[in-house]
Amino acid sequence: LCLFTLHALRLLSSRRLRSTSASPATTRTERRDDAGIRGGAWGAAGRTESHGHPGTTNEISVDFEQTQEAYKSKDSLELLRSLVVFKLCSYDFLIMDLGKKVLGQKVFDQFMKMTFYGQFVAGEDHRSIKPLIQKNQAFGVGSVLDYSVEEDISEEKETEYESSCCTAEHANLFLPPGVSHREGKHKVHKQSGDRGGGATEARTYFHSDEAKCDRHMETFIKCIKASGGASADGFAAIKLTALGRPQFLLQFSEVLLKWQRFFTFLSAQQGKDGMEALDQRLELAQLQEFLTKLGAKGDFHGWFTGKSEESVECIDMLDWNSLIDDRTKISDLLVVPNIELGELEPLLKQFTVEEEDQMKRVLQRVDVLAKLAQENGVRLMVDAEQTYFQPAISRLTLEMQRVYNRETPVIFNTYQCYLKEAYSSVTMDVELSRREGWHFAAKLVRGAYMYQERDRAKEFGYEDPINPNYETTNWMYHRCLDYVLDEIALNRKANVMVASHNEDTVKHTLMRMKELGLSPTENKVFFGQLLGMCDQISFPLGQAGFPVYKYVPYGPVNEVMPYLSRRAQENRGFMKGVQKERELLWKELKRRLASGDLLYRPAY
Repeated sequence: LCLFTLHALRLLSSRRLRSTSASPATTRTERRDDAGIRGGAWGAAGRTESHGHPGTTNEISVDFEQTQEAYKSKDSLELLRSLVVFKLCSYDFLIMDLGKKVLGQKVFDQFMKMTFYGQFVAGEDHRSIKPLIQKNQAFGVGSVLDYSVEEDISEEKETEYESSCCTAEHANLFLPPGVSHREGKHKVHKQSGDRGGGATEARTYFHSDEAKCDRHMETFIKCIKASGGASADGFAAIKLTALGRPQFLLQFSEVLLKWQRFFTFLSAQQGKDGMEALDQRLELAQLQEFLTKLGAKGDFHGWFTGKSEESVECIDMLDWNSLIDDRTKISDLLVVPNIELGELEPLLKQFTVEEEDQMKRVLQRVDVLAKLAQENGVRLMVDAEQTYFQPAISRLTLEMQRVYNRETPVIFNTYQCYLKEAYSSVTMDVELSRREGWHFAAKLVRGAYMYQERDRAKEFGYEDPINPNYETTNWMYHRCLDYVLDEIALNRKANVMVASHNEDTVKHTLMRMKELGLSPTENKVFFGQLLGMCDQISFPLGQAGFPVYKYVPYGPVNEVMPYLSRRAQENRGFMKGVQKERELLWKELKRRLASGDLLYRPAY
């Protein structure tokens, strides 16, 4: 059996994908009654007007149990490979750590191409990935391209990096109010550079100079061009730790969080604690009086009333955050309490001209990528990262959304719903887009850094930023999702990618779309899954006419090992808890064997 499996996988890895039929590609808006779907994408009679009342006829039904349609894009050897890889993922020993030592580099690379690499990575470069992208597109599934070559950092350099940035100022960043850095510490986690021991954590780029940032930008340029050349409506993923120095992102995150926490503190002083972030309001007269007593010199009341033609009595978090935009003009207003000294101090005392220059360089690089994406009909997906980088990443992403999302959604921000603050982040950004008139665009994920974040919080004594359990995270995900879906129904300017492998979440989204009258052809609600996972969700959705995408990594075998290590370990946890995908794969193989279709080849 092992010899047969290896031989079959060898055939699979050496064979190029070919079409056996000249039948035209199925588009996402076609009606596919043979796919276990009744009424197409809502069905012509079930479509509603674009202002929100649910249709009454032709109930949508996407069948995630129909294996013949779910795996129509796969030949039998690909199904067999999936079964082998998922089985390997279920073992606790680290195959990738041992494989290279036991097999040697050449044999190990071949083994990877036959198994993990072939399952989870599209190819080595933008040319080799085109056949897979075109095949998926023929079956209704688009692509989010990600060049997955990852930077690493040596232990020595990481220690030097930590020493340079982990001051007492940073120590206060993630501690609960009233806890000093003597009671808890903060530093970049030892495994955040994706060495072998941190295989379950997602990638973070560490680099020592601006030249590397420019090289990473060139890599993303190639990715955008590849996405634009491969399909008409694709996405390209980027990471801001690749485009700016991590130390700058850490410092900027500190500034933003200190400022937000000061607002929360002031809200509590006015009896507004315990409310949702958007519902908290500061009365300007009380604010001015309180800050003057603390020693503030600035005229907060005059600044806010002077910016508005109408009388302003109260401000909210978004108004408060807007002071950061005007930081060069109003430095006397940007003060925060220093608990140890018992006095106010400048918020930007360590945010120097150099940090301002670094911010400009990051925005310039993202601007280059955004313009290129716009020209090539590609949307940029800005990945979420660790909590100590994320405030800066989200703020910089918002700056670019303000510019490029005016007419169409070009830039998507990512929200990790395993975070306790996820709902506040989503609601505030939606409200900001309403006030400023641009298209809100989000990717909702559950999260990729749970173990790392929890270990750090426990080790350094600050509150765990992650929801306490999976059920709470699911509740948070659906809460954020429902809020965005309601916003789409209200004004059609919001957009969301439901990036989830959870079948219940996908079904919930379909139900809510039906209730709200959101048609798949509007391209306001997208679905996303990782390449090599949950095809039984992706392809039925695509064949039913829904905009669905695979996250498609590519790069040389030896350089995508950190990504593959994560996929192996993530799938190990996934497969221990959920056997459904393996059961469906076996079901389809048995069906093909019984019906004489074992040699089936996808036609497109």
